[in-house]
Amino acid sequence: MLKRFAKILMKQPEAIEEPGPGRIRLATCVVLLEAARADNEFTDAERTHIVEVMQTRFELNNEEAHDLIEEATQLRDDSSDLWRFTHEINKAYPLAEKIAILEESWRIFYSDGTLDGHEDHLAHKLRNLLNLNHPQMIKAKMKVLKEIRGE
Repeated sequence: MLKRFAKILMKQPEAIEEPGPGRIRLATCVVLLEAARADNEFTDAERTHIVEVMQTRFELNNEEAHDLIEEATQLRDDSSDLWRFTHEINKAYPLAEKIAILEESWRIFYSDGTLDGHEDHLAHKLRNLLNLNHPQMIKAKMKVLKEIRGE
C-alpha cells in the first residue's frame, strides 16, 4: 500500500497534450487566466486584455482567442497547480519572453487599480515558477506601474 501511495506522490505532472505551438499558447493563456482569477474576480476588462494579448502574441483572430481562453480555463480547472504550464513556458521561451509574461500578469493585477494580497502572492509564485529573480520581478512591476501612470 505504501509503495502504491509513494508512486502516486512521485508521479510527475503530465505535459500539456496539445501538439506543437498550441502547447505554449495554452500554457501562456493559463498563466494569464490565473493572474486574472487571483483576486476571485474575472472581469470583462481582464478577459478583453487576455484576448488582446493572445491575438497579438500568437496572431489569433477573435474567435480563436476566445476558444483558447475556454480551453485554457478547462485545462486549469482540471489541474492542481501551475507547474506543468510554467514548465512549458520555461522550455519554450528565453528570459525576455518569460519577463514579458510576468509583465502581462502585472497589467492584469493592476487592471482594477489595486493590488490584492492574493495577486501579489501569485506574482511571487510566478517569479519562482518562471525561474526569475526578485529584481527581475520588481523591474517588471515598476515598468507596468510607469505605463499605468503614463510616465
